[in-house]
Amino acid sequence: MLMTMDNRLDSMNQVVEEITRLHRSLPPRPDIDDVEAATSLVHNVENDDHNRSDAIDRSSEVVVPRELLDVLQEMRRGLVRFQSKEQKREAEKVLDLESAHVLFDELIQRASRCCVVASDQTPVNESKEMMFTRDDTFVTKVKSSLYSDGFLAPRKPQVLDSTLHAKKLTGHDGEKLSLTKLATLIEVSAKKATQELNLQHKLMDNLEWLPDSLGNLSSLVRLDLSENCITALPTTIGGLLSLTRLDLHSNRIGQVPESIGDLTNLVNLNLSGNQLTSLPTSLSRLVNLEELDLSSNSLSVLPETIGSLVSLEKLDVETNNIEEIPHSISGCSSLKELRADYNRLKALPGAVGKITTLEVLTVRYNNIRQLPTTMSSMANLKELDVSFNELESVPESLCYATTLVKLNVGNNFANLRSLPGLIGNLEKLEELDMSNNQIRYLPYSFKALSQLRVLQTQQNPLEELPRDIIQKGAQAVVQYMNDLVEARNT
Repeated sequence: MLMTMDNRLDSMNQVVEEITRLHRSLPPRPDIDDVEAATSLVHNVENDDHNRSDAIDRSSEVVVPRELLDVLQEMRRGLVRFQSKEQKREAEKVLDLESAHVLFDELIQRASRCCVVASDQTPVNESKEMMFTRDDTFVTKVKSSLYSDGFLAPRKPQVLDSTLHAKKLTGHDGEKLSLTKLATLIEVSAKKATQELNLQHKLMDNLEWLPDSLGNLSSLVRLDLSENCITALPTTIGGLLSLTRLDLHSNRIGQVPESIGDLTNLVNLNLSGNQLTSLPTSLSRLVNLEELDLSSNSLSVLPETIGSLVSLEKLDVETNNIEEIPHSISGCSSLKELRADYNRLKALPGAVGKITTLEVLTVRYNNIRQLPTTMSSMANLKELDVSFNELESVPESLCYATTLVKLNVGNNFANLRSLPGLIGNLEKLEELDMSNNQIRYLPYSFKALSQLRVLQTQQNPLEELPRDIIQKGAQAVVQYMNDLVEARNT
């Protein structure tokens, strides 16, 4: 407990002891990086608040009574102020503590000078007791000054400890980072030229945005921010010029800033499991991008500029609301996998059939009625899944995609009544699912499917194929069709 004003200090020794006790009663001094991060964070929040307040003042509403509009605007401003205080709370606590340490250190130095003067008039054995033993070299190395508004503005010191690792700032397993802790981690990582930062599921649930200082991580190669509650990305993210992998899956991001297009070294971008309704046009500048995951969002269209991604090998857009794939998709001349399951596609453009590099095409659970006739050009196609659609027929041209190994046309129900007559051309076919359709006959060319190992035919009104043959497996069916053809030819 602090000494009250009534307590008398009868000697210089007692005064010195009380000064020392008060000095040591402060909580530990924040690290240099904590102070710098907190200062930057407070200023960024205030700038953001200013911009948001300006936007509120400029906003126009439908014609309503002026007083009602004033109420709306004031509530918006109040929310901005509240959110600002919440975002700055921890950072200001760090700055207040640093301010207290600065003040106490200055007072300690004054007290030390007093003791030196007094020592000339004090016996040697008493002066030794009055000397301060606390090491205050930190104060002289990092001298802080105050803005007129009371916020600290410490000069940037050099980091002399080369053993400092950014990963130590993430805390123990299960411990999550607050906004201030994250800002500190970013400051340290920037100084250390960190190349990889894994923050998967490590941010506090109320941390919805990232500090602008994120853009200072110019040496970062891999960044994982997945499985958090982030709602927005800072525009400064475009400063991560060395980044090759960015994982943002399972957040609440509603919009990606145009500055994402500045990440021209990006190879892998995962935005799955967010709340995206559109994509920035600048995405087309990611010419080195090889993998793009946009699954489980709320996208209704893909931009035409997606065709500019000439290095793209894997594109996943499943579980969205996409109604059509743009014709420009043919510009993705390196594409190997296209996954568009669980959308609202009514057709596939002929441009898809012109992607000669495509190996995997899955469009399950859509509303597709026809496949493009251009599929004969798909010289590397190995897997095609068009199950759970409204497919009325399979084009003969598909049978010229002779590299096909897996074909699933099952569960098109009443719409699909036959297989293409040239299906026997698919000599490498190993798996065929034609279940839950209205197919009555197998084409005679079926006998040529010598590599077929898995065949699903259930829930079809097959007339020529005995059930016991089906139960013996795929090759038994192939042999039966071969025998049937030979019998008819004799």
